[in-house]
Amino acid sequence: MSSRQGYPPTDQMTQFPRLGMRAWFIIVLLALLTVSFVLSLVFGSVEIPARQVLHILLGGEPDKPAWADIIFKFRLPKAVTAALAGAALSIAGLQMQTLFRNPLADPFILGVSSGASLGVAVVILGFNAGSTLTFIAGLSAVGDLSLALAASLGAGAVLGAVLLVSRRVQDTLTLLILGLMFGYLTNAAISLLIYFSQPERVQAFSLWSAGSFGGVTWSQMRVFLPALLLGLALAGSMSKPLNAMLLGDDYARSLGLNVRRARFWIILSASVLTGITTAFCGPLWFIGVAVPHLARSLFNSADHRVLVPSVILMGATFALFADIIAQSPGSQFVLPLNVIMSLFGVPVILWIIIRQKQLRQSFAG
Repeated sequence: MSSRQGYPPTDQMTQFPRLGMRAWFIIVLLALLTVSFVLSLVFGSVEIPARQVLHILLGGEPDKPAWADIIFKFRLPKAVTAALAGAALSIAGLQMQTLFRNPLADPFILGVSSGASLGVAVVILGFNAGSTLTFIAGLSAVGDLSLALAASLGAGAVLGAVLLVSRRVQDTLTLLILGLMFGYLTNAAISLLIYFSQPERVQAFSLWSAGSFGGVTWSQMRVFLPALLLGLALAGSMSKPLNAMLLGDDYARSLGLNVRRARFWIILSASVLTGITTAFCGPLWFIGVAVPHLARSLFNSADHRVLVPSVILMGATFALFADIIAQSPGSQFVLPLNVIMSLFGVPVILWIIIRQKQLRQSFAG
């Protein structure tokens, strides 16, 4: 009897450890996400012991009655918002990098977030809301939908314009400059709206533009949660088309892919994810460009069937940890969220530029 009887073929044997390692990485990412979610409920201006947090979530009576209100009314919706927003922007960045075959593409750098901000500015600066400093909380359900729709349309308009130009411009640097120009153009329109708006609405818009996960209430979650879950599900269903498009449109067509239809659904998904997140959390920087590259390095893979779930988990975890750091545990100060994003994102972008020659192989068409 052969000593190899009962064993899988050699190619399967060589693939098994790699698949097993990836499974372990996913398990570790799930554990990190769970830990970061619990820590986001523990830390804040009032520190609540982790044991008490778990006890409250399971329906138990807390040692201090105020702790339950703090968790359920403030920290739990903020943690859910952070996890969803981080996952949404990370997946949108992954889709844009593949769609443009550009390692530096993301909602912020290509001006898509600015387009979403313009949609929000049109609604907010001309919206008759009763509240000013907390304008999102003052919107009705119809107002929430209007805000989300306007932001998604703004993001989609800029993304479509950049995509249209990218079909004639193949140079990475030129495309990024054009993205910045679209961003400047939308910011100019926002500045014009601000100039003709009432001071209290301008102050409200400025607070929103600083970025925060703490502005989404449970009532707004009825719009925020389903919209992002729908966008994430749509992005997950596009894994195979994204794999085909990695090597260019001609190769994707040779595999039987309807490139125009696939591009439409990718743009729709990225626009919804970016628009909804920007509408409720403000413009958030760098997470869309940094997380996908970290996932590629961790898994050493360009397969979107691996990247999509890993980017979702890593994006959610990063957003939660960034919010924990911004809360400055043990103090009453709250740091601007985008400052934390920048401290993390800028080194990653520099690392991407340094490694651009190697990364180019992953986006060659």
